[in-house]
Formats: sequence, C-alpha cells, structure tokens
Amino acid sequence: MAMMQECMEACSAVSMCATMCADADMGEGMGTCAAMCSNMADVATTTMRMMMRPTGYDRGVLTSMMTACMTMGEACAAECRTHAEMSEHCRICMMACDAMVEVMGKMMSTMSTTS
Repeated sequence: MAMMQECMEACSAVSMCATMCADADMGEGMGTCAAMCSNMADVATTTMRMMMRPTGYDRGVLTSMMTACMTMGEACAAECRTHAEMSEHCRICMMACDAMVEVMGKMMSTMSTTS
C-alpha cells in the first residue's frame, strides 16, 4: 500500500507540473510540448484515480494503465528535456515525469514478483 501511495503522489505531482508546463508553453509557440504535457496530465490523473479505488482493483487493467502512464511519462520527459535549459517549467516537468516513471517501474516490478 505504501508503494501505491508513492505512485499516486508521483502521478499527482506530474499532473500539476505538466499542466503548468502546458499552460506556459501555449504562449511560447511550443505546441508539441504543450500537447504532450496536456496528455501527460490527463493520463497521470486517470492512473492516480484508478489507484484510489482499491475495491475496483483489476491487476491486468491497472498494469496496462501504469504501462501507458510510464510510456507517456517517458515521452513527455523527452520532449521537455529538449527545452529544459531555456525553460524552467519544462525542466520541472521533465524531472517530475522521470521520478514518476521510476516509482511506477518499482511498483510494477513488485507487482510481477507478488503474483
């Protein structure tokens, strides 16, 4: 349960950082980054909300959603990494995405060993 809490907190942080990054990008002519961050915020929020419903827990569905969230996190971090030196909000979003991917990866490896 502690690992699940850590994942939910990481998803929440990514959702907030990615939303702020997307909003800031809108005025800077960085449409691809803004869209990537908006999608990341949506995926992170949905994943977090699924984790908050333990009675509706389905291991296969949650694993698929976590995989999608990690994939989106890696893509968003890569996009923000290209702007991180010139844009503080991109640097912060990149770091949040990297941290979320790491935490989720740990949880998924724990899930696969406890099946």
